[in-house]
Amino acid sequence: MTISFYNASVPVFKQGLNSLKGILAKAEAHATAKNIDADAFLKARLFPDMLNLTRQVQIAADFAKGVPARLANVEVPPYEDNEASFADLQARLDKTLAFIEALKPEQFDGAAGREIVLRPGTPKEKRFTAEAYLLHYGVQHFLFHVTTAYDIFRHNGVEVGKSDYIGTY
Repeated sequence: MTISFYNASVPVFKQGLNSLKGILAKAEAHATAKNIDADAFLKARLFPDMLNLTRQVQIAADFAKGVPARLANVEVPPYEDNEASFADLQARLDKTLAFIEALKPEQFDGAAGREIVLRPGTPKEKRFTAEAYLLHYGVQHFLFHVTTAYDIFRHNGVEVGKSDYIGTY
């Protein structure tokens, strides 16, 4: 059985982004109901040396747009990383979903033969086959940041569970 690069990427990222949107909505409702300042969640971390919730969501969105864009051989849309509220984070996820939903399966034709180069010409340059980039780098990083966002909320008392994380598919 073969699976296309489109089917192995876009639906996975859509599912994760939609789950993250639902989790963010529950967290915002929780903060409102408990009279908690939203910044307490947006700046929350699991541990002092980890990135805060806002940055986790930003990076998850970056992987969700960047991986399919590179596999489809299209420009990765730049984002400013200036989100400061739940609404801003939701808008970023909406923008990311709109971008990846606009990608067509045929844009991924030939992806198997592409080399993905990150940070070209720098000491941090990384070179991947498309398959390694998707399965061993992109999806792993995306899921790490979605999971960490989920964990930050769970750790801070937001009533989310496995079904919120898994979402619909």
